[in-house]
Amino acid sequence: MADKEPSQRQLRVGQEIKKIIAKQIERDEIRNLQGINTLVTVMEVKVSPDLKYASVYIITSSKEAEQQVIGGLQLAANYLRKVIMAKTELRYVPELSFRIDKSFEEVDKIEKLLRDPKVARDLAKNDEE
Repeated sequence: MADKEPSQRQLRVGQEIKKIIAKQIERDEIRNLQGINTLVTVMEVKVSPDLKYASVYIITSSKEAEQQVIGGLQLAANYLRKVIMAKTELRYVPELSFRIDKSFEEVDKIEKLLRDPKVARDLAKNDEE
């Protein structure tokens, strides 16, 4: 079954949560990340239809620190929920789960496949036909 498109409310809440979390990371206000020397970027926040769960997708500048960052953010989830509650008018603040955004890896994989000489040869054949 295909996923339904998110509603306008889900998108709006996701964007607001993204801004708040990104600002907290930017200001270095999350103690669990202070010892980790890597850049952290919040790429997207997907909120469930009932607005009770949110998946926060991040990328880091260091592959080695990814799991450390995810762990630190997950430990800070309740703190971040309190900040979100203070800065929004949501009745329920969603439970946060942090994940690594793999979309850039998928794009790289597809680009490598398209640059493969065998694929280029096959594409050239199709153009001739």
